[in-house]
Amino acid sequence: MSFIAVIFDLGGVLVRTQEHKPRQRLASRLGMSNSALNDLIFESDSAQMATRGLITTKDHWESIRASLGLSGDEFYLVKKDFWSGDVLDLFLVDYIRSLRPQYKTALLSNAWDNLRQVLQDHLRIQDAFDEIVISAEVGVAKPDSRIYQITLERLGVDPPEAIFVDDFLENVEAARQLGIHAIHFQNPTQVMAEIDTALGRE
Repeated sequence: MSFIAVIFDLGGVLVRTQEHKPRQRLASRLGMSNSALNDLIFESDSAQMATRGLITTKDHWESIRASLGLSGDEFYLVKKDFWSGDVLDLFLVDYIRSLRPQYKTALLSNAWDNLRQVLQDHLRIQDAFDEIVISAEVGVAKPDSRIYQITLERLGVDPPEAIFVDDFLENVEAARQLGIHAIHFQNPTQVMAEIDTALGRE
């Protein structure tokens, strides 16, 4: 069976933290470790709820602000500094565009309810994908098998007809359990080479 679709994660794949110092300086300013700050933003109870669409992005940020005991103005700078080292890989996005229209493409992201607006107003990459599946919108997140099945259904493909790319090994292994050809992202060159090999584009 030949491949019909290629599915990409967003954070850690297309958008990566290339400059770590701003986030490290922010953590130090807040009197916490970098890992503790990341856990607060991405792994806290409110983060998990936002990822599944149980609360809004605004509610999640308000929970973080309250836990840090900061004013609104102070917290605005926290959010700004937290994301300042993140960069969109335009070369990889262009590669995804090059797969179309021969192959269907999708974005599958564990993300909060503001991601679609971010894609439209800030990143402006929604045109690279036939389908965009966001955990907060569908109420389930990777590595839950249901979010992969939702993505496959929207693309109109069976698991063996899809390639999936993610930087978290647990998400890759979950996709493989469903019969999807999953690739663990290490770097752009590696992932493009593995996709091209699978598609016979070498």
